Amino acid sequence: MSAPRFSGRTVLVTGAGSGIGRAVALAFAAEGARVVAAGRRIAALEETVALAGRAGGRTVARVADVSRADETEALVRDVAEEFGSLDVAVNNAGVFRGGGPLAGMPEADWRELFDTNVTGVFLALRAQVAQMRTQPRGGAIVNVSSNLGRHKQAPDVTAYAASKAAVTSLTRGAALEHIADGVRINSVSPGPADTAMSLRPGETEAERAVRMKDQSPLGRVAATREVAEAVLYLASDAAGALVGTDLVVDGGAEL
Repeated sequence: MSAPRFSGRTVLVTGAGSGIGRAVALAFAAEGARVVAAGRRIAALEETVALAGRAGGRTVARVADVSRADETEALVRDVAEEFGSLDVAVNNAGVFRGGGPLAGMPEADWRELFDTNVTGVFLALRAQVAQMRTQPRGGAIVNVSSNLGRHKQAPDVTAYAASKAAVTSLTRGAALEHIADGVRINSVSPGPADTAMSLRPGETEAERAVRMKDQSPLGRVAATREVAEAVLYLASDAAGALVGTDLVVDGGAEL
């Protein structure tokens, strides 16, 4: 039997208290990594840790708001000091605001969206690269973007799409600038996945399933574990030649 892909490596996952972030944290733990599950809600993070523990994974929770530079820098510094290195970082923390035409969007919602989705990724990248380039074997970073933005547009999600387009651009630029430092940066762009974010207001999961049969060539939403597998691939040695790649996981919606 082959060794787990991430045995002995330290992995930081932001937004790990639910949805895709939780699935990513559990997948890394199952592959032998020491996982630091970070987010703003300790109760949700502790649930992720408990789920990983029941499966035999090694996971710890850390509370941090990625939109704050001091908390993000302290998070990365503490992870490196506690575990000796930061080998993989997954910047998944994100929020959705809007759900209507751009002209009616409150400025506060716009700012919160960009503070977390864009500034949060910038601050995380800055701290993670600073740590990883000091390490003999560097590191890998995967940003979670969206098929909305660079790949496609849809009504009533313009601001969210703009924030995710910025994440894709940040990924590509940072990848080019820091591959010489030994830091490999890529992104995953999910379409609708099995999370609360893909539900319309008042919609049930059963109603979403019916809608997706018509809206997605795949005929369904992606499972969070399927998105997690894409993240793990990009972070793995098997993807060693991928730099600035944006892996779209949307069931063919952009085709």
